Amino acid sequence: MSLSAFDLAYDELRARWPDSTEERDVATPYGRTRVHVHGPADGSPLVLLPGGSATGLVWFANAPALGGRYRIHAVDLLGDAGRTERRGTPLKSADDLTAWLDALLDGLGLARTHLCGHSYGAWLAVRYALHAPQRVDRLALVDPTQVFAGFRPGYLLRALPTLIRPSRARARAFLAWETADAHPDETWQRLYALATTVPGRKLIAGTRPRAAGLRMPVLVLLAKRGRAHDAARVADRARRTLSRGEVALLPGATHHSLPLTGPKELNDRLMDFLG
Repeated sequence: MSLSAFDLAYDELRARWPDSTEERDVATPYGRTRVHVHGPADGSPLVLLPGGSATGLVWFANAPALGGRYRIHAVDLLGDAGRTERRGTPLKSADDLTAWLDALLDGLGLARTHLCGHSYGAWLAVRYALHAPQRVDRLALVDPTQVFAGFRPGYLLRALPTLIRPSRARARAFLAWETADAHPDETWQRLYALATTVPGRKLIAGTRPRAAGLRMPVLVLLAKRGRAHDAARVADRARRTLSRGEVALLPGATHHSLPLTGPKELNDRLMDFLG
């Protein structure tokens, strides 16, 4: 069977990961979950959750540095494009997503882990940290959406065509508008655009989680030039909401160019926080 354009782009981006990266397919009640694993076997675990349509492969520019210290597990999200299957228990709600992550951490043998998410993955990371705080040592949120504030109306208007009638051209136009001159990796942009057209995608939306309930240390990194929300306003709200929060703005970054924009600065801040 010939590979789809999405599969070809996926494999091309997978080749950008370090040679020692392992592919694991972890059984869960919701289907087998693809996880890209890199780093020393005895390193502190760090689970990475990507934004929508990004796939776990989006962390390729961060993997060499983070994998030098941590055992990283970059996940293809349940319900999104990628190599994670949706079979067995139906995916219906945000509670299903937290139950899936419980099963995934069990399958990976991780009683506790550092947890980092970008965008939609950050929203999911917050929900999980509130659901199972005993399993999350430290929580890092990279330009989180629907956590401290909603989307800008203008952003939603621009995104609407890609949601109603997804196509590669619409997704590329949307990316070009949001990332402006940040120029995220071309192979990843192609993968993102193709991901929006994969049949059967089902991203679960939900209410804003109560981030004030987070008790572990939390790092919030915000894209100063991002168009998804007002970064300065989100930073202010995050500082007022979190009891153990650390908040910083990434000057050259936009929402969708992360985590590919300035990977060294992002990696350095993450490693300083995670210890």
